Amino acid sequence: MTATTTTPQGVLAALRRTPTPVRYLLGGVLVNQFGAFVQTFMVLYLVFRGFSAGQAGAAIAAYSVGSIVGGLIGGELVHRIGPRNTITAAMLGSAAILTAVPFFATPALFAVLLAALLPAGMATQSYRPAAAVLLSDLMPDDVRVLGFSMMRIALNLGAALSPLIAAGLVLLDWDLLLWFDAATALAYACLARWLLPDVRVERQEKTGTRVAYGIVLRDGRFWFFLASVVLGTIIYVQYTVSLPLKISSEGHSTGLYSAVLVTASAVLILCELKITTYVTRRPGHVAATAGTILMGLGVAGFGISGGSAAALIACTVVFVFGIMINGPTMFAYPSSFPAAVKARYISAHQTMFGLGMALGPLFGVAAWIGLGNGVWWLCGGLAMVAALCAFLGMRVPRTA
Repeated sequence: MTATTTTPQGVLAALRRTPTPVRYLLGGVLVNQFGAFVQTFMVLYLVFRGFSAGQAGAAIAAYSVGSIVGGLIGGELVHRIGPRNTITAAMLGSAAILTAVPFFATPALFAVLLAALLPAGMATQSYRPAAAVLLSDLMPDDVRVLGFSMMRIALNLGAALSPLIAAGLVLLDWDLLLWFDAATALAYACLARWLLPDVRVERQEKTGTRVAYGIVLRDGRFWFFLASVVLGTIIYVQYTVSLPLKISSEGHSTGLYSAVLVTASAVLILCELKITTYVTRRPGHVAATAGTILMGLGVAGFGISGGSAAALIACTVVFVFGIMINGPTMFAYPSSFPAAVKARYISAHQTMFGLGMALGPLFGVAAWIGLGNGVWWLCGGLAMVAALCAFLGMRVPRTA
C-alpha cells in the first residue's frame, strides 16, 4: 500500500485549487488574529488598571477555562446550526463581551470581570471547530492537509503582527486593546455571514448527540492521539514560558528573545507550506511521530546550549521544523472521520489543545522553579512519549 494515491501537490498548484470560500475563511482567521490580545496582554492591561498580579492571573485562568469549554460547545453548535452560523454567533458574542470589558475593568468589579471573561473565552474559541469543519469540507481531499497548513500560517502571521499593533494602541489608550479585539471579531462575523457558504453538517438519527460522543469516548486510538496533542502543546508553550526565563537567567537581553521569536515566525511563515507538500507524501502517523521527535530534540537542545545565542537560535529552528512537520497533519487528522461525527472529533482535538495551552504555563513555571535548566530534558522526554502516542493513535488508516 502506498503512502498516497494521488500526485503530490506543489504549493502553487494547491493555492490555485483553493476554493474562494476557503480564501475568505482564511482571511477571516487572519483578521481575527490581528486583534487576539486577551491572552497575551490581559495581565499587563489589568495591572495597568489597578488589579493585583494574583487577580490578573485569576482573570486569565477564567478566560482559559472558557476557552477549553468553548471548544466543546463549538463542536456541538456545528451540528445544530452549521459552521457558518457558529462562526458568526461566536464572533458576535466575543465582540459584544470584549466591548463591555473596559467599562467594568476596575478592582471593585472584579467578580463581574471574571463572569465576563469566562464566556469571552468560550465565544472566542468556539469558532475554531466550525472553521476546521468548513475547511475540511471545502478543500479538495488531496490538499486538505495543505489547507490546514494555510490556516496555521494565517494564525501565525496574525500572531506575529498583533504585538506590533498592540504596541501602537497602548500608546494611545489601553482600552483600545479590547475594542480593537472586538472590532476584528465583528469584522470576522460579518465576513462569515455574507461570504461563507451555509454548509450543513450531516446529522443522522442513528448518530445523535449521545451516540456521537459515545463513539469518540470509546475510540481508544483517538485517546492516544489526544494525549499526544496535550503533551505536545504543553511542550510548545515552554517556548514562550520557560525559554524567556532561561534567557533572562543567563544574563541575555530581551533582544535575544525577540530574535528567537522573529526567527521562529519567519521560518514558519516562509517554509511551512513547502514542508507540508513533502510531508503529505507520507502516512499521517509517520509525519506526526517524526515531527514530535524533532520537537523534542529541539527543546532538549535548549538544555545544552550553554548560554550561546547561536545555539539557542539553532535549537529554535530544529524545534520549529518539528512543528511544521507534525502540525498540519495532526490538525487535519480529526477531519478524516465520517461527517456525522467529524465535528465532535474536531471539537475534542480543539479542547485538548486548549487544555494544553492552559496547563503549559503552570507546568513551565513549576518545572523551572524545581528543575531549572532540567526542564528541557523533561520536555524532551515528554516529547518522546507524545511521539509514541501519536504513532499509536494515527497508525491505522480511518475508514467510514
